[in-house]
Amino acid sequence: MSQSGNKFINSMSLINLLPQKIQEELSHNSLLKVISGLSNFETQSVKKISEAAFIGGADLLDIACKPELVESAIEISSLPICVSSVLPKSFINSVKAGASLIEIGNYDSFYEKGITFSEEKVLDLTKETKDILPNVPLSVTVPHTIPIDKQVDLAMKLVLEGADIIQTEGGKSSNPYNSGIQGLLEKSVPTLAATLAIHKEFDKHSIHIPIMSASGLSEVTCPLAISCGASAVGVGSVVNKLDDLISMIAVVRGLKESLKNSLIKEKIS
Repeated sequence: MSQSGNKFINSMSLINLLPQKIQEELSHNSLLKVISGLSNFETQSVKKISEAAFIGGADLLDIACKPELVESAIEISSLPICVSSVLPKSFINSVKAGASLIEIGNYDSFYEKGITFSEEKVLDLTKETKDILPNVPLSVTVPHTIPIDKQVDLAMKLVLEGADIIQTEGGKSSNPYNSGIQGLLEKSVPTLAATLAIHKEFDKHSIHIPIMSASGLSEVTCPLAISCGASAVGVGSVVNKLDDLISMIAVVRGLKESLKNSLIKEKIS
């Protein structure tokens, strides 16, 4: 890939259409996204997660792709909203309702049903989405179910197809053998490995597309994701599986604080 080709790819990025705060957090490698779940269509649940994300200091909210949910989240929080789906046409009305970012991904609910996504399927979904909404910033998740070298290849192809953010995953498939900190580290390994591998390939070709490390991350491992080359982290179950708002807020604050602390340490070193 030529240097001029890289410049073309970077100049085509729609990151500059995202809210200024999102752009700043991405540039500082400190963006925190809270995920309510692709299959979570319960309005009250999404509202509670939205409130916790907002009060806790998250930067972006990722919800299921439904206009009514977008409107409900906007009522509760001023956070920019990302909607996730694997049905490109479903993005249209959610963008009209106020979503700032669209995302192909959050495949976990499909894995539970035995459904996986091939490299070809993800590329087809990306092409279809870009055809429908060419001027809306797009994040695409690279499935952890394909070998890591293929994940890297797919990430490169997705950039060429116009993806503005590449998201990694893997926590759902990881079954830690230990509890405590060691278990948290074990759970994060798949998404951290994918993040590092993709980052190295991007760096080799001078491609400056943000990588969001998601799935299986915690307060302990979010800073590791940044060290592996992520500009952002996405967290779901550590927040959305909690029962009460106070606990959710506390976890979000802890996650954001861990990112801030890693940024400070990086500056000092």
